[in-house]
Amino acid sequence: MGKITAAITGVQGYVPEYVLTNAELEKIVETNDEWITSRTGIKERRILKGEGKGTSHMAEKAVLGLLEKTNTTPEEIDLIIVATVTPDFVFPATANVLADMIGAKNAFGYDLSAACSGFLYALATGSQFIETGKYKKVVVVGADKMSAITNFEDRTTCILFGDGAAAVMLEPSEEGVGVIDSVLKSDGAGQPYLHQKAGGSRRPASHETIDNKEHYLHQEGATVFKFAVTNMADAAAEIMERNNLKGDDIAYLVPHQANKRIIDATARRMEVGEEKVMLNIQKYGNTTAATIPLCLWDYEKKLKKGDNLVLAAFGAGFTWGSIYIKWAYDS
Repeated sequence: MGKITAAITGVQGYVPEYVLTNAELEKIVETNDEWITSRTGIKERRILKGEGKGTSHMAEKAVLGLLEKTNTTPEEIDLIIVATVTPDFVFPATANVLADMIGAKNAFGYDLSAACSGFLYALATGSQFIETGKYKKVVVVGADKMSAITNFEDRTTCILFGDGAAAVMLEPSEEGVGVIDSVLKSDGAGQPYLHQKAGGSRRPASHETIDNKEHYLHQEGATVFKFAVTNMADAAAEIMERNNLKGDDIAYLVPHQANKRIIDATARRMEVGEEKVMLNIQKYGNTTAATIPLCLWDYEKKLKKGDNLVLAAFGAGFTWGSIYIKWAYDS
């Protein structure tokens, strides 16, 4: 019996129908398409509309599509992990709400909060449950309704974020494919530079916090950019070195879609050409935990069994990391 690895056997995404373009943002805040595009690479983003609709509603669409694609019944799912910083509620976990929505009556689940690195953390965590041999089907979701915590009067942040969800199925394999290695890191000293000031136990909701707009995300862009460029590239380089990979060995870099300049810097560090970089930031903006699985969904038809993929992300906290995957199937 060979070593059991956690293989991705399917991926499915969902983005809301409403498209918020740069042209529309020009009417809301003082900005313009050229400024946004040149600094971020973003042309448009998706926004979830509808009274009472939260992150779980996007995750539901993605997971139901995933189950259909992988010929899986809801009852077969053992575990659901939802990576998100915009849960439906403080509690219960969005994963539990999602399990009920899709009829996964035999699954347990929980949320994982690591901001833009959330999907990597969740993928690494979910893979452990497969590798032990205890579970056969683990669903890992990256989903965020960033519009719920974005201040559309702040031109430095409202141009960046969008809403979306995507999910992967993890199943055991003995063919040497799947999640091979991971480098995951964090540094809580980064908290002041990218966070949501109020809404937690330190600063519960009050008239003061609402009046001060403290329930929206706060970002010091220049500081975050500097840390992201260095650490995301370092993590990707480390995982390549640990696994004796060169740029020519990589089929695709799958980077978190926060900023085109950060993505370009990571690719240069890895010595990977533009044609090997998954990119959809122009369509969706930064969907936080959803960006990497949305990339896998968009590029799925181009992937072949055995392809070497390097996933890399950087997020609030600070959190960052990289995962090396051997793709498990031909589309």
